[in-house]
Amino acid sequence: MSTAESAPFPYQLIATDLDGTLLRSDETVSARTRAALAAATAAGAAHIVVTGRAVPWTRHILDDLGYRGLAVCGQGAQVYDAGEHRLLTSVTLDRQIAGLALAKIEAEVGPLLLAASRDGLDGEVLVAPGYRVHEGPLPYQPIRDAADLWSAPLNKVYLQHPTLSDDELAEAARQAAGGLVGVTMAGEGIVEILPLGLSKATGLSLAARRLGMKAADTIAFGDMPNDIPMFAWAGHSVAMANAHEDLKAVADEVTLSNEQDGIAVVLERSLG
Repeated sequence: MSTAESAPFPYQLIATDLDGTLLRSDETVSARTRAALAAATAAGAAHIVVTGRAVPWTRHILDDLGYRGLAVCGQGAQVYDAGEHRLLTSVTLDRQIAGLALAKIEAEVGPLLLAASRDGLDGEVLVAPGYRVHEGPLPYQPIRDAADLWSAPLNKVYLQHPTLSDDELAEAARQAAGGLVGVTMAGEGIVEILPLGLSKATGLSLAARRLGMKAADTIAFGDMPNDIPMFAWAGHSVAMANAHEDLKAVADEVTLSNEQDGIAVVLERSLG
């Protein structure tokens, strides 16, 4: 099909998760995927990054991409203007309710290993003794006493368990404390508790409203169960080949993996 005959790009908004979706395992975005996103935005679409990472763990990637738009960070807790390096909205976790939720979970499964993400543009990730951190470039602050996690406002708390799998821990946490907090799984070894009702969908809907765009005109890409609410919100949802089976089960389609330019494959097809 020639350029003159090409149909218009069918989506006004492209929402992409980062880890396991837009990013390859080396935390880079391929030239092909960059080109496909550039072509889609040239055709009139907006691109919004929607990630479980809080702003301090996202900002350097956006800067490297030359990304100037809005980003939804912290599982929907933060809407961030990357062009202005400004936090537009931020939702924090009620620490008293979170403490009660943790007590209920521990009453069912035993002691948990904990970390937490502090609120704000420069909020640190605090890691208590025993919590297993993914080695890599993302900064974190080890602490000696888990009680220190609660000394400042938080976006979320990370949970690990000595023996339960991620799926088992997430399900146990929902059963024990799902009426108090949100529970999601964002990646290997990453089970989180969040403010009740918060999800990537709530953050994305806020960002989309700022841009005057609707769910029906959105295509969303993701790879983990924390993307399920975003998939339910978006008009069309695409799981990566490497995605969790729970996400594939609710996706409109499955593309190639993040290592194989799965996002680019779908966008190129839509661009004609």
